[in-house]
Amino acid sequence: MKGLLLRLSALDADAATAVRVIAHFQALLGSGALDAISLARSTAGLAECAAGLELPDGRTARFGPGGAALPGEPEAVSQGAELGPSGRVWLERPGPPGPFDELILEWMAIAARTLCGGPTPCAPPAPRTPGQPGAPDAADPALMELVLSERESDHDRARALRLLGLAPELPLRMVAVRGAPAVDAGLDAVALLGRAGLEAVVRVTRTGPWGTVLVQPPDPAADSPAPALRAAVADPRRGPDVARDAARRLRVGVGGLVPALAARDSWAQACTALRFAVAGSPREAVADHDALGPVALLADIPAERLAALPEARQLDALAAQPNGDLTIAALAAFCRTGSLRQAAAELHLHHSSVAARLAHVEAALGWRLRDPEHRFHAHLALYARRLGAGPC
Repeated sequence: MKGLLLRLSALDADAATAVRVIAHFQALLGSGALDAISLARSTAGLAECAAGLELPDGRTARFGPGGAALPGEPEAVSQGAELGPSGRVWLERPGPPGPFDELILEWMAIAARTLCGGPTPCAPPAPRTPGQPGAPDAADPALMELVLSERESDHDRARALRLLGLAPELPLRMVAVRGAPAVDAGLDAVALLGRAGLEAVVRVTRTGPWGTVLVQPPDPAADSPAPALRAAVADPRRGPDVARDAARRLRVGVGGLVPALAARDSWAQACTALRFAVAGSPREAVADHDALGPVALLADIPAERLAALPEARQLDALAAQPNGDLTIAALAAFCRTGSLRQAAAELHLHHSSVAARLAHVEAALGWRLRDPEHRFHAHLALYARRLGAGPC
């Protein structure tokens, strides 16, 4: 969509704006979570004037361009569209109608009719159970790019957030997802977040090779979603039509909670955390920037310097041996837990198997892993090997 917009912009700015309008409503219709409030609020943000609707079943919604609900009847309808025998949508633009108001109303009416299954009256939506997780919704990539841009003004980023159905005044965090190269990272991210069942507003799109996820919990003091994401990686059966091997290829980086207008800072943290993540073990597959603490500063060291460390090269040589990936996983689990049995339980291996693999590591690198100092060196070498692979 972004490429199409750029090509159209070069030919006709009006055509590009029209495509943006259509893309906005198509994203809403494809989200699977459209309701009267989100439709009216997002339309008002898109049109930059008050917008409202009345559905045949009696539901009404009216919002200003800043995202605030407006009480009462519309003061001055500049243009409207009927939904059938009853029901309507409208804009309240001061002065003459805008050049795209007719197109906006046409698509707003289409979206409103889907809320009722067509021109016939529909029943009110079932009440949402408190604590019920929200499903991840597909986001317009152009809007996500605006939210993460350093060049755009706060006003434009706030407007993009509102169009995505988010509150600019509430904090949020970003999550970066990488899967197999041949798999759409956006689809991987949607499947993962669907299984995680976060109690938050979740928007997902693809940015280059990454699945780009925006998570805005209703509670500003909400904990990190990393544990729920690890559970989702560990049990891909929680979601329909998700292959177990696809889940095992996932790597996830979780950024910190930041003000909504500083989402790009959380995205940078998520990408940094992603460099520490290792596909396979659920515990290692999801890296949380906040949990990394000062270890995250290692990512500032040039990758080529880290890759050139003798210990990192020795770990590469171990990994290249038969079942070397299990040897590296055993080392990582033991360094993290400090317990042979905990490492074995995490890897679903017998503790004697883990002990044998650790003995092989000690013989190859001259470490005594029961010694905390040697174990610390081993952990740093593991980080250096991961970060030496380069950008996420």
